[in-house]
Order: sequence, then structure tokens, then C-alpha cells
Amino acid sequence: MVQFEELRLLLQGQEKKLGELREALGLEAGQEEIAALEAECVKEGFWDDLKRSQTILQRIAALKSKAESYRKLAADFDDALTLIALADEEEDLALLPECKAAADVFVAALEAQTLGTLLTGEYDRSSAILTFHAGTGGTEAQDWNEMLVRMYTRWSERHGFKCTLVDFLDGEEAGLKSAVLLIEGENAYGFLKSENGVHRLVRCSPFDASGRRHTSFASLEVMPEIDDTIEIDINPEDIKMDVYRASGAGGQKVNKTSSAVRLTHVPTGIVTSCQVERSQHQNREVALRMLKSKLIEIKEREHLDKIEDIKGVKMEIAWGSQIRSYVFMPYTLAKDHRTSHESGNIIAVMDGDLDGFIHAYLKMQATG
Repeated sequence: MVQFEELRLLLQGQEKKLGELREALGLEAGQEEIAALEAECVKEGFWDDLKRSQTILQRIAALKSKAESYRKLAADFDDALTLIALADEEEDLALLPECKAAADVFVAALEAQTLGTLLTGEYDRSSAILTFHAGTGGTEAQDWNEMLVRMYTRWSERHGFKCTLVDFLDGEEAGLKSAVLLIEGENAYGFLKSENGVHRLVRCSPFDASGRRHTSFASLEVMPEIDDTIEIDINPEDIKMDVYRASGAGGQKVNKTSSAVRLTHVPTGIVTSCQVERSQHQNREVALRMLKSKLIEIKEREHLDKIEDIKGVKMEIAWGSQIRSYVFMPYTLAKDHRTSHESGNIIAVMDGDLDGFIHAYLKMQATG
């Protein structure tokens, strides 16, 4: 039947891209590297250097995950073609929506994996640290800040990343004044670095009894998480540590001891904090990793030779430079001002459907 034939031709047109993706991923070389690393694992004394052994195991897991993702993609391609052939043979148009869905899932996954090959930056494979700050506007801006935290949490869940709320400061009435998310998984930073900037909301505020339309802003800073394999020299005397009691939503105490930790890098004024771990020591370790990540990110961005050259970070939110607007009223639209990519399904976007925006940005960067 012509409907199934068109769908089959559309799908077969992607076969060349599937082969090109395999070459770009370097799966054969990856298998050789896995074999070499697994040989290292069985050598005597492998666990003597715990940091090195963990790095090797993480690399093996990442390579195997990449190979498995491609195998699944290739299987989805074959399954979709088989389904189309069977439906065409039976001349059953009732199966057409299912065939279209299978083809759409494959094409979307192929595009996502292909875009992943564009992530060639030094830290693109790293996990990501997302820091949110509400702009001026009180409760409305703080509520918007919490909505953004939820949006990126949903995006993480869609992609199978581990997402942890590391630190937060509740709003006075609702929402969050600030929050920090740690999103762990390969390429998390490579994808999410496009989200760095000011996000703008336009809606009728539920906190305004008059139902007037409000514009609110929140800033998002995205940094790669620097792992222990990257050495960074920070003078311990330059770090000031404060401890305080961790608290949950509504002021509920997570514990009765001062286990939450706030670290300040005195020369630059950079502050990181963590309150979700069980002990003060664990919170300090997480806060220190975030501090190192921030210093490294600034050093790379400013092309500095030494951490000591960092003069500080401007914390103000540049209201005139929003990267994206989310409009709920008088119409619904999410639009990226850098790529012009937009979506009219604002509910889906707030539920984490951000791939279109992320992919548009990566394509723009790739084409220069």
C-alpha cells in the first residue's frame, strides 16, 4: 500500500546516516579500548590506586553504554522496517499509526545520537552542575525559579540521568530563591551548556489577586563537574568554611546538627554549598567539587593560566540578555532568542521536552 511504501522509503533514507553514526562513534576502536581496560582490571594491584581504578571502571561503563545505545538504535531501525513490511503485507491501515510512531522514535533517537558526536569539548562528557537564581520580583520570580528546577529535573529523567538537588534556599512564601542541581551522566554538560543564561517568563501571576500579567526572570549557570582525575591547586587557606543546619521545604529540619556546609573562595568571593548529604564531611566534599568546577570553568572561559588570576564573578543577572522566553499569556510559546527555535506546547516544554532547543543550539554551534 502506498502509505506503507512511503514510510518504508522514508526510513530507508536514514540508513546511510545510521552507518555514518557508527563510524563517528568509533565503536570498533571502543571495543579494543574496552578489552585493553578490562585486561588492566584483572592485573595484580589494580585496586591499590582506588582513584585510578574507579576512573578505568567509569570509562569502561561509558564505552559499553555508547555501544549499547547504538545497538538499540540499529535494532529499532530493523524492528520498524519489519513492522512496516508486515503491516503492508496484511494491508492493515489500522497499523499505520503504530508504524509511524516506530519510525518517529527511531529518527529522533538517531538525531540525538548524531548530535552527541558533536560534543567534542574538553568537558562535554562530564556531568553538569546547574545553579539557579531567582531575579527581582519576589514570590513570582521565586516560583519561576522552582518551575525551572522542575523542568530540568524532568529533562534529566527523560534521558536517564541521575539528578540530585544539592542545595536550595526556599522562597519566603513560595518557590526557591536559589537552587543547585547535580545532573550525573555522560554528556550531561555537553547538552546542557546551551541552557546557560537568563530565562524569561510571561504569565498571569497566581500570586496577583488582580490577575495581571507579569514578566519574571531567573538565571541559570551551567558548569561541568570536575572529577578527581583533574588536578587543581587551591590554597587551603583561601577557603573559608561555614556550617549551618540543613532545612527542608517549609523550614522542616532535615537534621538537628549543623551538617550543611558553605565554602567561600576568599580571593574571588565564589561561594558553593551543599546540605543534602548525611554528614558535614560529605557535604564539604560535594561543595569542594563544585568550587573546583567553578574555578576551572572560569579559568578556561577567561583563558587564564592560573586559578590565582581569577578576579571574581559578576553575580548580577543581565535582564536584557535572556536566552529564552516562556509565554503562557496571551498565547503559549517557548522561543529561543539565539536559534529562533520555538515550541507552542509550553506544557510539554515545562515537563522537560527541551531536546529541540538543545539540538538547535548544537547545530548552530557546529555550523559556526
